[in-house]
Amino acid sequence: MKHFQIDRSHDNGDHPMNKALLNYYEAIERASQDMLEAARVGNWDHVVKLEGACAVLISQLKHAASQRPLDSEEAQLKSRIMQRILVNDAEIRHLAEPWLEDLDAILAGKPKTVH
Repeated sequence: MKHFQIDRSHDNGDHPMNKALLNYYEAIERASQDMLEAARVGNWDHVVKLEGACAVLISQLKHAASQRPLDSEEAQLKSRIMQRILVNDAEIRHLAEPWLEDLDAILAGKPKTVH
């Protein structure tokens, strides 16, 4: 399983907590991009594993975010990162629809249809 490291290489010391927060958002974005790439090739097991990694990062982010708010510039960067994550998520959901329909059919005991 791929581990997503929090990049602290560009910390300048001004607001280390805020840089760490932005690093969490960037790590989640990388994970969502990896999830999208896995979904594009139909590797749903890997998508699920990456989703678990995202859940851990989000939990850590929530804890860190409660410590200090972002300033205006950082909030704008966060917003751009979140928009990219949401675009990735929408495409993953679109790619997953046929797979989920097949799974529902299997669970209901219906024969599989070819897409």
